[in-house]
Formats: sequence, C-alpha cells, structure tokens
Amino acid sequence: MADESFSAAASNAQRPMRWPVMRVEALAILAIGGPLIIHNLALVGMALTDTVMSGLLGANTLAAVAVGSNVWAPVFLFALGVLMAQSPTTAHLYGARRHREIGHYARQMAWLSQVLGWGGFFLLRNMAPFMRAIHIEPAIIPNATAYLDALAWGLPGVCLYQTLRFTSEGIGHTRPMLVIALGALVLNGALDYLLMYGKLGLPALGAAGCGYATAISQWLMFLALYMYMRRRALYRPLEIFARFEWPQWAPQRELIWLGLPIAIGIFMESSLFAGVGLMMGTLGTDIVAAHQIALNYASFVFMVPMSIALAISVRVGQALGRGDPRGARLAGVTGISLCLCFEIASALSMLLLPHWIVAAYTRDANVARIAVSLLYIGAIFQLSDGLQTSAAGALRGYKDTRVPMLITIVAYWLVGFPLAWAFGIPLHLGPQMIWVGFIGGLSVAAALLLYRFLRLSRRALMT
Repeated sequence: MADESFSAAASNAQRPMRWPVMRVEALAILAIGGPLIIHNLALVGMALTDTVMSGLLGANTLAAVAVGSNVWAPVFLFALGVLMAQSPTTAHLYGARRHREIGHYARQMAWLSQVLGWGGFFLLRNMAPFMRAIHIEPAIIPNATAYLDALAWGLPGVCLYQTLRFTSEGIGHTRPMLVIALGALVLNGALDYLLMYGKLGLPALGAAGCGYATAISQWLMFLALYMYMRRRALYRPLEIFARFEWPQWAPQRELIWLGLPIAIGIFMESSLFAGVGLMMGTLGTDIVAAHQIALNYASFVFMVPMSIALAISVRVGQALGRGDPRGARLAGVTGISLCLCFEIASALSMLLLPHWIVAAYTRDANVARIAVSLLYIGAIFQLSDGLQTSAAGALRGYKDTRVPMLITIVAYWLVGFPLAWAFGIPLHLGPQMIWVGFIGGLSVAAALLLYRFLRLSRRALMT
C-alpha cells in the first residue's frame, strides 16, 4: 500500500524540506494518483464512446445524449462532491490507526449515498418541464428524456461505488479502481452497441439504450469493487462489512458539513464553464466549435492534476491523522509542485503544438484558426487551473472546505464570470477575451487557495 511503502516520507518530514525528501513524497503521491489518472481517463472514455455511438444514429440522437449529459452532469457532480468527504475522513482515521471507525463512517456514507442517489434519480426522471422551460428544441426532448430516464437508474449504484472508492482511496489503495474503470469502459462500449442498435435479438433502444448501458456499467462497477473489498484481507481491519448499521445523525452531519462545501465549490466551477459556453453560443457556430475543441483538450489533460489533487488530499489527511503537521505540509507542497510541473508541460504543448492538436478535431480552416488562438490563451489557463485544483486538494486533506467554497464563489462568479461577460458581450472583444476573463477568475482562485494552504499549514506547525 502507498502509505506503508513510502512511510519513510513521514519520518523524513520532521527535517526541513530537501529534494530527496520531496522525491520520496512525490513517489508516494504518484503511487496513489497514477491509477486515478487512468481511472478518470477511462470514465472520460465512456462518455466519448457514448458520443461516438450516438452520432452514428443521427443528429437527433447525438443531440439528445448531449443535452441529457449536460443535465446529468450537475446532479452527479453535486452528489460526488458530498461523497468526496469520505476520502479525507478515511485518511485522517487511517493515519491515526483508528481502523474500525473507517468502517463506521463508510456505512454511514453509504446511507447518505442512497439519499443522494435516489433523490437524483427522481430529479433526473422529471426533467422534461425544465428542458422545455430553457427552450431545448422540441424534437430533441423525447429522446433526451428517454436517455435520462434510463441513465437515472445508474445514479444510486455509482454513488455506492464512489463511497467504496473514496474509502479505499483514503487508505492509499487505488489500483482496483483502475482495473474496474478499464473494464467498465469496454463493457459500456459493448452494451452501447447491443442496446442502441438492437443486436443479438435485443430491441434497438437508441438514446435510451445508451442510458441503460451506462447505468448497467455503473452498477457493475459498484458490485466489482464491493466483491473485491469484501475478499481482500487488506480491508478486514476496517470492518466495513462487519455489521449492519442504521443511519446515525452525528457522523452523517460531520460528513455533510465537510462534503457539502466541496459539492458547492464543484458546482460553482462547472457552472462557470457552462456559463462561458453559453456566452460563446451567442457569437456564432464557428466560435462555439472552436471553444469546444480547446476546452475538450484542456479538460482531457486536466484529468492528471485532478487525480494528483485527490492523492494530495489522502497524503495530507494521513499525515495529520498520525499527528505529523510537517509531513502534511510536505505532502501539500510536493503535490502542488508536481501539478505545476505537469501543467507547465501541458502549457508548452498548447504553445508549441496547437495546430497538431486542433487538426485532430477539425479540418475547417476558420474553426481551426480560432481554436489555435484559444489554445495559446489556454496555456495560461493550465497553470491557474492546476494550482487551484492542487491547493484545493491539499486543503481537503486538512478538512478545510468552507473557506475554499467561499473563495471559489468569489473568484468564479464575482471576478471570472463578470470579466468574461464584459469582455465578450458589451465590449465585443471576441472569444479570446472571454477566455481571458474566466482565466482571471481561475487565477484569483489559485492565488487565494494557495495562500490559504500555506497559511493553514504554517499555523498547524505552530500548534
């Protein structure tokens, strides 16, 4: 396990930070974060498979799945944010060797996951009035509704999966999620083919088949991780499955208090990107397409810092659990430095190879020209986004989520969105300046979150 394999980092953390110590900690972070990178890329691959398969059935099916996915995303991300509280909670308890309490919190989070999962289920299955209210093309709504009705069945399952995933992640064991996600990627593609096109005697369900394929894959991901964790001796000291427990308000309140600000912060960031996308929609088809290309590439490479941030949270939480604030600061500084190094490489790819990147998406000369100009600006975006993501991950390790939530609200919606709107709409400065505006918001978030981490970790050293 990563926590045991790299325990030298904890003892060395009692001395001033030096390169050999940071190198050991960096390896510990990558041992946790590496499988998560592949896990998250596999989940992105599932969404890409759905898009490709839907496109082969025609524009209406593709549009229905796209609209449904955009409705699904905020519901799922909100639930995911609350469930993410399980990771730092587990990390603290594991670092303190309070193993049995990990199982107690996992059982209580399982109850919360079902409140979120079934609440989201009923919400997703009643989205037709909302889609009509925001003037979605009427011809798209029936297929989009059928897709959401089917996809909603997977939400309780994927919430249970995330509960077990974040519990395993909190003790530093992430490899099973890598294998499960790769299996789900293959399974989802096969089920898409069978259910959407009606193969092997099955009915051709179109967009609804895509939703059922994903829902089945999500439940099977949970069952695979459940069976793995039940059988592995590694998890027995945690006593996750040792007994049945009814919901208990005290631990659930603690988890909600920690997870709800994470959920709100994720929603603030995702809604900023959605708002910028809507602004681009007012500027013309070519600009929307170029924006989508640049954002898609940025989102793809973002899987790396996001995964590293999850690992930072675990390493910081474990260090604090064992009463080692210097080790926690070391983990945070090292992880943030790792993210920054990767983002510099990512930014260089956007600066040096933008035409190659765009050529993989489009042959339209005007769209390509705009997309290349956005990638140049996106190079700065990489640095800001990597810093704010990794700093937020370190703060989650400290169980500090409410102040970061306020920072994201201010940075994204009082700085980023107004700047993007002012540059793009009243001033008519073009899509490039819209990106400059929301990069401004991300940069403010990065600076404030980094300052918050450095101050909080320094304060912990003094107590």
